[in-house]
Amino acid sequence: MTAGTSRRWGRASRRPLTFTMALVGACAVSLINMAPTAAAGDMRSRQWYLDAMHADEIWKKTTGEGITVAVIDTGVNPSIPSLKGKVLKGLDASDTKGDATDDYNGHGTSMAELIAGSGEGGGLKGLAPGAKILPLRISDTDLQNRVAVNAHDAEEAIRFAADSDARIISMSFGSKYLSPQEIEAVKYAEEKGKLFFAAVGNDAKNGNKPEYPANYPEVVGVAATDREGRVADYSQHGDFVDIAAPGNDIPGWCDTTFTRYCDGDGGTSSATALASASAALIWSLHPEWTANQVLRVMFESAAKPDGSGDGTLSNYLGHGIVRPNAHINRGLGKPGDPDISPLTNERTGGAPADPAAPSTPAASQPPKEKPVSEALTEGSSKKTQDDGHLGLVLGGAAVVAVLAGMAFTVVRQRRAA
Repeated sequence: MTAGTSRRWGRASRRPLTFTMALVGACAVSLINMAPTAAAGDMRSRQWYLDAMHADEIWKKTTGEGITVAVIDTGVNPSIPSLKGKVLKGLDASDTKGDATDDYNGHGTSMAELIAGSGEGGGLKGLAPGAKILPLRISDTDLQNRVAVNAHDAEEAIRFAADSDARIISMSFGSKYLSPQEIEAVKYAEEKGKLFFAAVGNDAKNGNKPEYPANYPEVVGVAATDREGRVADYSQHGDFVDIAAPGNDIPGWCDTTFTRYCDGDGGTSSATALASASAALIWSLHPEWTANQVLRVMFESAAKPDGSGDGTLSNYLGHGIVRPNAHINRGLGKPGDPDISPLTNERTGGAPADPAAPSTPAASQPPKEKPVSEALTEGSSKKTQDDGHLGLVLGGAAVVAVLAGMAFTVVRQRRAA
């Protein structure tokens, strides 16, 4: 797609609301600032959300083994100790004479490590350390301003992921402008049975314009919260938010030297990686399930604000904050119909991820959710108005809102959240 194209593209809202799609064009790119910290050392002590999510209890049953997550980002460095042996051969869709393992700013490697890192060498421990990573490299605005890039690298990366063995697509990137090619690629990924997570963006204070691909009805839009479980003030909100995950105070690599991590807010980028890792844990435990069933269980087991048991969705948290432990060790959430999308309530026609395994029979209506104060084992909660600071406390667990985005120099700009 070319910058300045005036054609509009419509879509149905995933909730009982309608809205107009943005014009295809160019948008600005920004990154969350992060302060340098010590060289790679014991990062586990800084990963507060693993304790809040009861990761050690989860890992007694599953670590995400058998699941591959496609990470569409700036590339993934497989040489850092925490990712050795975990990164598969991927694709450099940007066509910049690089490789999927050439991370040009460290963002993609950070996302991959949050998902599947082993913690070796004092690095980050992933929430799903048994999972594998399929790296798919696309361009951000800075790279586009320096070299010629493939104008449709995101679409090609999505299609590559759809045709791969990866069950989950994690994209901590976004643009304020949609693309007809990207729309088709996203639909293709859904047809292939993939579960697609994308960051909703970090521009709540600067217009709060919907980001793509998070705003497509087939994609799970991920918001972020702080350490107290409140929605981060920069996390974008609207009917495109489907779920939330920790994001504030999450370290990541500072640059391409991979010698030190930076402290700061990972934003909706990190939240997307952790939501993807949560899905990997659940899917690993139930490999016969479809993407629809995994997502439905994530929605039903998510931590919700008090009084939201009537099924009302929050424009800030969607279905709530991810809680894989609530399903894995407490049995919350029912898989339901394998072919009905919990995003659109429409039939996707997808077959089970494992064709040899029988489909789980459709579940009856899920039980009414308990208030967070009763349902959470991770902590307590308090209720406030749905104003961007819903009082969901996840035992100190925070969901950080990271703006997903990257940019095309000649097409449309994107940014990494």
